[in-house]
Amino acid sequence: MCVQTFEKSDRLANEKVFKDPVHDYVHVRHQLILDLIDTREVQRLRRIKQLGTSQFTFHGAEHSRFSHSLGVYELTRRIVDMFERNYPNDWDPSMRLVTLCAALLHDVGHGPFSHTFEKIFETDHEAITTDIILSEETEVNAVLKRVSLDFPNQVASVITKEHSNPQVIQLISSQIDADRMDYLQRDAFFTGATYGAFDLSRILRVIRPYKDGIAFQYQGLHAVEDYIVSRFQMYMQVYFHPASRGMEVTLDRLLYRAKQLYHEGKLFPIFPLLDPFFKEEASLDDYLKLDDGVLQTAIILWTDSDDAFLSELSSMFLNRKPLKSVTFEKGKDEEIVEILRDIVGKLSYDKELYTLTNSSSDLPYDYKLKSKTPIQLMHSDGTLVEISTVSAIVKSLSGILHGDHRLFVPKEFLERDKANINMFQDEYDAFQHYIKNGAITHPKD
Repeated sequence: MCVQTFEKSDRLANEKVFKDPVHDYVHVRHQLILDLIDTREVQRLRRIKQLGTSQFTFHGAEHSRFSHSLGVYELTRRIVDMFERNYPNDWDPSMRLVTLCAALLHDVGHGPFSHTFEKIFETDHEAITTDIILSEETEVNAVLKRVSLDFPNQVASVITKEHSNPQVIQLISSQIDADRMDYLQRDAFFTGATYGAFDLSRILRVIRPYKDGIAFQYQGLHAVEDYIVSRFQMYMQVYFHPASRGMEVTLDRLLYRAKQLYHEGKLFPIFPLLDPFFKEEASLDDYLKLDDGVLQTAIILWTDSDDAFLSELSSMFLNRKPLKSVTFEKGKDEEIVEILRDIVGKLSYDKELYTLTNSSSDLPYDYKLKSKTPIQLMHSDGTLVEISTVSAIVKSLSGILHGDHRLFVPKEFLERDKANINMFQDEYDAFQHYIKNGAITHPKD
């Protein structure tokens, strides 16, 4: 049975819907999609928060990767429906199912506090996403194989950007795709950051397929500009917020310490579900047992650790007492950064555990990126123009990395704790001297 024939036979007699706070309703018209949603691998995403440590800064940011995945699916479904309705000569309807499945599954490999966990335990959520789709041991794979034995490979090829149809790839992964459109709107909604909102309905109206990918009708220029500016603002104000990064760094250091203690045979208690990761021999099944609750439970247990450093770092994370930061100029202030780290290390703090540099940067848009196709606007005669050549706003943001570099240290070095007013006066004065007389600054979080 060909994919298109399967797609028609797979249609539900009665459409199913999920009520969504961002998109109103998520419409499911295929049994295949409904069955994918019900797999254990997709349901696991309910237990993983979308914004990781940002929940400690924006208390409303409690939404999950599951809701985001449904949102990406819904936006993709709307776009595909419109393509089939308005551009039948430019869109291949046989691409419908593979596009919808890839949209739903694009983040299925994410783990708890994804990027921090990945750094410490050397995992890769994109590679794991592909493994989940292709492994014969997963429910996702079994559902996809109902279409054809090769269908999991087709879906995986969209994730790895190797699919033969560039339109399908660009709908899921490009500089303006269903993934980004959903997370910007969803994250803005739940954090309360209204500058993350943009005219989604207009973008969905002007998006269109063409031979080499996806374009936008020229009259939609301002809506696309709005999207790019909103993305820039969300990264600067939400994703790179110093308090969220402070919590991320604190988590990084406590996991680093736990890993140290494990290899020294001193980690107690050892949380069974994390044991395979400390041993560096975790299977896919081990990974699929992980969620935010597993990691947080381990951290709760470690607050009673005999190791003072692990116990304190765990308590700092659980009780939202993150390391604080000073900004520095990369390529100029490294010597001062090391002096500051040494000052911290002279006291009862471990230099490696209580100081860490963190750099966050984002490229709002770049027409030169080989990994991401440029945003094309289409005139009524079918000719294309790259957006930065006709938009001063986009041109001003294009090709420029935005972000900063920070040194994270215990808060006592930046905020004199009244309870410890007599503590390490000389070291505190020295730390403040280098901040005031060097190029390093310390804006409030």
